[in-house]
Amino acid sequence: MGALRTPRARWVEAGLAALAAGGVDAVRVEALATSLGVTKGGFYGFFADRDALLTAMLDTWEEETVDAVIRQSAEATENALDQVRVAGRLTFSERLLPIDLAVRDWARRDDAVAARLRRVDNARMRLLRDAIALVCDDPDEVEARAFLAFAAAISSSLLAADHPGMTRAQVARRAGDLLFSRDDQGRRSR
Repeated sequence: MGALRTPRARWVEAGLAALAAGGVDAVRVEALATSLGVTKGGFYGFFADRDALLTAMLDTWEEETVDAVIRQSAEATENALDQVRVAGRLTFSERLLPIDLAVRDWARRDDAVAARLRRVDNARMRLLRDAIALVCDDPDEVEARAFLAFAAAISSSLLAADHPGMTRAQVARRAGDLLFSRDDQGRRSR
């Protein structure tokens, strides 16, 4: 009986962990083999080269951050606004956020990754637009609110600011309330 091979998914997961921890340059076959406690020979049973692994990693990231998030948020609730909140929690989870930030950094230097990131971000923006359109009739305001919601979600982990008298979670909830409030409520406060 032959030796069991390290499953393809474990190589991809190890690659995503390396990407999150050290960027795309940290994704090296030998280092991944060491982290998995195997030789690098098994790698080539699944991938022609490092580029094939990087593509598989991006495929997995895209599926987890778009398709799986949309599916899981729809299963969690039928309310579109709640779906967006669930999607945000899933997308920017402790596991996915570091990968997402690493992909964003990688995209700054790689046009193909930038195109993939644009596709993912466009899918995320569609979800936001659809939800916000339920509470806001003005297409320009829908776009602005979706932009602000997405920008807040992406940048929140990068901010080190204090919020006097409030926790970060309280500020985030209040921002969400403002961004996802009914159109008539937003107009009264202007």
